[in-house]
Amino acid sequence: MPSFKSTARAALLALLLSGAAMPVLAQTPSPPPAILAAPEARDIHSYAQPLVARVTHIDLDLTADFAGQKMTGSAGLDIAAAPDATEVVLDSKGLVIHGVTDAKGAALPWTLGKVDPILGAPLTVQLNGARRIVVSYDSAPGGAALQWLTPAQTAGKQKPYLFSQGEAILNRTWIPTQDSPGIRQTWTARIVAPEGLKAVMSAEMLTPDGEPAPGGGRAYRFRMDKPVASYLIAIAVGDIAFTPLGGRTGVYTEPSVMKKTANELVDVEKMVEAAESLYGPYAWGRYDLLVLPPSFPFGGMENPRLTFATPTIIAGDRSLVSLVAHELAHSWSGNLVNNATWSDFWLNEGFTVYFENRIMEKLYGKPRADMLADLGWSDLQAAIKDAGGPTGADTRLHLDLTGRDPDDGMTDIAYEKGATFLRTIEKAVGRERWDAYLKGYFARHAFQSQTTAGFVADLRANLIKGDPKLEAAIGVDQWVYGLGLPANAVHIKSAAFPAVDALAAAYAKGGPAPAAKWKAWSTPERTRFVGSLPRQLSKERLAALDKAFGLSAQGNSEIRFAWLELAVANRYAPAVPSLEAFLTDQGRRKFVAPLFKDLMAQGDWGQPIAKRLYARTRPLYHAVTRQTVDGIVK
Repeated sequence: MPSFKSTARAALLALLLSGAAMPVLAQTPSPPPAILAAPEARDIHSYAQPLVARVTHIDLDLTADFAGQKMTGSAGLDIAAAPDATEVVLDSKGLVIHGVTDAKGAALPWTLGKVDPILGAPLTVQLNGARRIVVSYDSAPGGAALQWLTPAQTAGKQKPYLFSQGEAILNRTWIPTQDSPGIRQTWTARIVAPEGLKAVMSAEMLTPDGEPAPGGGRAYRFRMDKPVASYLIAIAVGDIAFTPLGGRTGVYTEPSVMKKTANELVDVEKMVEAAESLYGPYAWGRYDLLVLPPSFPFGGMENPRLTFATPTIIAGDRSLVSLVAHELAHSWSGNLVNNATWSDFWLNEGFTVYFENRIMEKLYGKPRADMLADLGWSDLQAAIKDAGGPTGADTRLHLDLTGRDPDDGMTDIAYEKGATFLRTIEKAVGRERWDAYLKGYFARHAFQSQTTAGFVADLRANLIKGDPKLEAAIGVDQWVYGLGLPANAVHIKSAAFPAVDALAAAYAKGGPAPAAKWKAWSTPERTRFVGSLPRQLSKERLAALDKAFGLSAQGNSEIRFAWLELAVANRYAPAVPSLEAFLTDQGRRKFVAPLFKDLMAQGDWGQPIAKRLYARTRPLYHAVTRQTVDGIVK
């Protein structure tokens, strides 16, 4: 990070501290200058120079052009800048820039720099004294953040649909701003949607029914008055209905699937209450969910006020609602306090996996929470193996992502090793003391970005407090900066799983399918059973298993996925139709990428299937999923 001792940067720090240059943010906490100035907070995935000029607020005025598959309009940006700053640098990737003006409409000079395949190009605007600029533009043709769906790709099959996915650095394909998680911004939006379609966003909805737009369609207005990372700005436009779930919770989705979706999510209000009882008040007003069409690439995305979720969580028996608990937990770990750079991604996900499990324990009991944690431990072992074993560089929590796409760091190391680290601290200090620390941590850093070094400093100042025995018992530096899994890692073991594992071993040796047990088991137990079976089973054993439990027609996505992994490993041809349907009907990267990887590993049997199938399904997937699978199916 360049030195910030120059007059300009010192002046900016004074402005940031006083809030004088940021009237919009004066009502809410601003990221402390210490975070922006810390060397480890330098964001290598952004062109922004926040110590010279920083975006503090965005006003979007955009029209969703379904025919042209683009967002078109303008973004007004408020800038906090040092008095002698001459320019502001924004992130962009493929944006079609029509012009830039100041607040009074006077043209400002601008240039687009050299294009980097990962980062896009810097958009540099000469300020000429301006502290507000307006960028007129179109979103990038084929921009990775936006997916435009045909009616056939929706549940209702009647109307088109648009949704965005901004994490990690994709929002720069439709919003010209400083696309860095450490540069939090407030924002508003006016979105014009075609008549008959509704727009929703990750913000307070000011016009639930829209208002007539001069050029046709309806305009929807939104406001986010709390500073958030830019990747959390999200939009969807489509045939979208709403059903309340509680006083401050509800669900949006297509009308044709609303009944079963709302029934699945009845416990959301209870989840919010459980989360608040653990770590303090929910800070965002409402907590709603948008259940999207099946091409959404993630299980869920924690966009403030409006979690985006995959329909693969709708199992019919509320067995997969831990995903909702996860996204809700992000309202504290990831939204209230978020990672300052993508090397600090574990601060979002490790905290959230830990918090999610505590919500599940509070609502559904320790046995269920223990099963989920134990499955997570297995995922962690697999992630360590995939990262090259215990000495693999990417087994660190704080990653080196130089020259890499930040998506490279979005593995179960961040999620499960991070959560295991927090469980290890809990064991060392006791749950009561640990909970008090976490509650204080979220309060101390509310609406701020955090670095790994910042968290470590806070942990030592407010929990360890110079106690050498506690420092040694936890081993903070080894956990955060070291390779592999430290010896003191806490493994939460489910009391139910040994019996499940024994039955899986018995079946592998020729025993009967445990039909009675299967009927009584929960989803985690069923998933464990299928996942514990050896990767070499006879076709007869696989056929008997499928017949006994209807695995190829399984509606629960987690169980279906476990079965298909087993089937592919055994080159079990009768499961291929189910595999093809599963990979065609949904685009969740968690399921899609491993299955294509498994197929490609099966050489002359699996590779032809993978290549034939991906040629057909690739256009159906979001860019996030395509980017990963493109590197697998070659």
